[in-house]
Amino acid sequence: MKPFRWGITIFLMALAILARVIPGPRTIDDAYITFRYARNLLSGYGFVYNPGEKVLGTTTPLYTLLLAGMGMLTGGQDADFSSLALAINTVADGITCLLLWNLGKKAGSSGAGLAAGILWAIAPFSVTFAIGGMETSLVVCLLTGGVWAFLERRYALTGGLGALAFLTRVDTTLLFAPLGLFWVIQALRGREKMPLRAIVAAGLPVALWLIFSITFFGNPIPQSVQAKILAYRLEPGAALIRLLQHYATPFMDYNLLGYPASVMVGLFLYPFLALVGTFTVFRREPRFLPYLLYPWLYFVAFALPNPLIFRWYLTPPLPAWIFLIFFGGARVISSLSKRRWVILGVGATLTGLAMVSMLLDWRWRPDHGPARPAPDMAYIQLELLYKEAAQWVKEMAQPGDTLAAGDVGVLGFDTNLGILDLVGLNSPIATRYYPLNSDLYVINYAVSPQLILDTRPDWVVILEVYGRRGLLREPKFLQEYHLVKTIETDMYGSKGLLIFSRKP
Repeated sequence: MKPFRWGITIFLMALAILARVIPGPRTIDDAYITFRYARNLLSGYGFVYNPGEKVLGTTTPLYTLLLAGMGMLTGGQDADFSSLALAINTVADGITCLLLWNLGKKAGSSGAGLAAGILWAIAPFSVTFAIGGMETSLVVCLLTGGVWAFLERRYALTGGLGALAFLTRVDTTLLFAPLGLFWVIQALRGREKMPLRAIVAAGLPVALWLIFSITFFGNPIPQSVQAKILAYRLEPGAALIRLLQHYATPFMDYNLLGYPASVMVGLFLYPFLALVGTFTVFRREPRFLPYLLYPWLYFVAFALPNPLIFRWYLTPPLPAWIFLIFFGGARVISSLSKRRWVILGVGATLTGLAMVSMLLDWRWRPDHGPARPAPDMAYIQLELLYKEAAQWVKEMAQPGDTLAAGDVGVLGFDTNLGILDLVGLNSPIATRYYPLNSDLYVINYAVSPQLILDTRPDWVVILEVYGRRGLLREPKFLQEYHLVKTIETDMYGSKGLLIFSRKP
């Protein structure tokens, strides 16, 4: 490798590492669900959330196994899973930055690829979930790596990465299914090879997991998929609007242009540049086609069913979207001027503005959590509230008690009590009680009063807004439970975080 390439490699890796190590872990509630699965594996309970209950609540089995494997070497069930997740994610994001640079070279512009890699190293939508303990960084790395391997004609590696991606998050099929179809068509035309080892690499890990999940859980589909569909209530078109806003501001443009100007401009500018980039890259290398289609397919796949769009759902298509925008921008600039210094100068200036806009979304001293620089969207106020509640309940609870909650991550991990997941992610019984009457909702989720009355958990911990129109007006609940603690918060418009204990 030439010294220049070594220099860029070191720079990209160092930038990615620093952008994640400096903030340190700011773990998101959902990540603690995966951590509890990993800890239970190491404790000998098996791949379960609640010991004795064989329920596939996590949507990321590979990430769970990876955390458990690393935990086995670093403390067992007492391992620091937040730090382990940060280590995995930091490496994954660094590799993604390098892969974007290399994809740029294959598409005809190493500069555009390098710009995408630099921005991904500092992007809040990348850093937030890396330090948040989520599997998102690994997902993006496997997606990008699979495309790179396919372009390199490393077929077995392509198949293997596709299988690992599927086992990390099933929605990665939005890239690998089109890639597989393209691969088969090209192989039938004699333009690609499809060796047996590639088929085995793709099929064997998936087949083994399906056999295990069907045998152990009785169903390979995560319980959380059905639960989220039933429990959450959204206005028609809510997912579409959120995705439009996201695709219109890939560089957090509102930090420079404000709202609504950034969205109005971005709705026209970025799809245009992405389309130009799509055709530019395709003409250069048609084998990019699955990657070029991916952000468009992702948009449609999540907009049509109108699910609740959690912020980490917005990250996977973003590297490809930025990649296409940069190539579209480079094509437009080169069509206006053939002078190399003009093209490089304008490109560098625009990349610099994108970096500034993203860095403006960082807070050098966040108003909560560790006092270290971090993206503003890496907020963990709710997680800190739940940690306070978990500590209080843990001191008061008896062995064998069951705790019911709508957000179970921190509470389940920190108390280690039996958990009744009121959304149903880890408790199938909950899905029988949803959907609720729309009158019970203040926001997009409400607790089912009947679920609490039928199951009679020892503890109930909820934001007040989850029960305002339902549970907290239910006479029988108020008769059987007493409010033992209120933690002040206005999160989601709530009037506190409420802790109830069942009366003797």
